[in-house]
Amino acid sequence: MENSNKRTVLITGATGGLGTAMCKELYKDGYTVVGNYHTKEKAEKWMEQMKSEGFNIELFYGDVSDYESTGKMIAEIEAKYGHIDTLVNNAGITRDGRLINMKPEDWHVVINTNLNSVFNCTRQVIQGMIDRNFGRIINISSVNGQRGQFGQTNYSAAKAGMHGFTKSLAMEVAKYGITVNTISPGYIGTDMVMAVPEKVLNQIVAQVPMGRLGGTHEVAHLVSFLASEATSFVTGANYSINGGQHVY
Repeated sequence: MENSNKRTVLITGATGGLGTAMCKELYKDGYTVVGNYHTKEKAEKWMEQMKSEGFNIELFYGDVSDYESTGKMIAEIEAKYGHIDTLVNNAGITRDGRLINMKPEDWHVVINTNLNSVFNCTRQVIQGMIDRNFGRIINISSVNGQRGQFGQTNYSAAKAGMHGFTKSLAMEVAKYGITVNTISPGYIGTDMVMAVPEKVLNQIVAQVPMGRLGGTHEVAHLVSFLASEATSFVTGANYSINGGQHVY
């Protein structure tokens, strides 16, 4: 077992833009960080890149949309690192399109990857957290789960569902020293967002009162804040981080 004196954090969807920033931030803050991946070739390149930058972060395979696959991944992590203290449910995909044109598979794959994954992962770490009287569950939702978005009935439903999950679970496990919170980012400068045509990107930025995209490091800082022991009275909350684009 490695680094048994540190809190262990599992971040799903670790190789994406937000996931990578979270891994780095939490590692720098002294946590033992492990990540989840779905594509082997990308994972190998990612781990090489992290090591070259001085981050010793191991990735474990798991299809978080599948309960059994998720269970095997968590068992592997626990066998090597002892237990998972903090879970960041970050994995997510989009399959955009108006509902009138949406194929059933585009509905189901988004719900399975973005929402059912939250159950699949959390269900299999929560008992250990209860036994140890400590845990942090952090669910990465979206501004579009709060306000809706044209062409994203599947994505918005999944992201709104994440916070419903957060609120109810927060009540169930509060007495065990476990907090459950949601983060709802607006438009963040990930590779995926930066790849859109410049005209579209300018239209997006024009909607943000702050006049810019958010930084992945800014979301990662908020994750680290909620993972800390100092935030033990914060639970069931939804943290908006969107530059003023959606306020309520």
